[in-house]
Amino acid sequence: MFGSIVVGTDGSETASEAVRQATELAKSVGAKVHLVSAFEPVGNQRLREERQQVPEDLSWSVNQREDVDATLREAAEQIQGAGVEVETYARQGDPADAILDVAEEKNADLIVVGNKGMSGAKRFLLGSVPNKVSHHAPCSVMIIRTT
Repeated sequence: MFGSIVVGTDGSETASEAVRQATELAKSVGAKVHLVSAFEPVGNQRLREERQQVPEDLSWSVNQREDVDATLREAAEQIQGAGVEVETYARQGDPADAILDVAEEKNADLIVVGNKGMSGAKRFLLGSVPNKVSHHAPCSVMIIRTT
C-alpha cells in the first residue's frame, strides 16, 4: 500500500508528532521514510560574524544548513531507532515546496504533515504548509492532528 512516505520537520513539537506518527505507519507497513526539512539562506555577513565566534577548527561547521542538518539528524536517529529506513533531505526555500519536490522526485506513495495546531475560529483553516501540500501533492496526503 505505502512503500515510501515523505514527512517534513522543522524540529517543532507539532512536526515531531507528525514524524512520530509517520514512523509508526512506516514501521507497520514496511515503508521507507523520506525526511525533509527546509531552510532559508543566511547572509554572508552573518556567516562571517558567526565563524569568528567559534574556534578556528570548528568554523567549517557554521553554514547555512547548520540548524537544519541538526534537526534532520536528530529526527532520523529516532526513526532509525524504531527500525525504519530513512533518508534525509535539506532543501533551501519554502517548506511546502521542499516536501512536494521530494515527494515527486521519490515517487512517494504518501505525504504526512501536521495540521499546525489550528484551533478556535481558525480550526477551519489549515496552516500554510499542510494547505499547500494538500492542494498540490502528487500522491495521497495524511494530515495528522498534532495538538
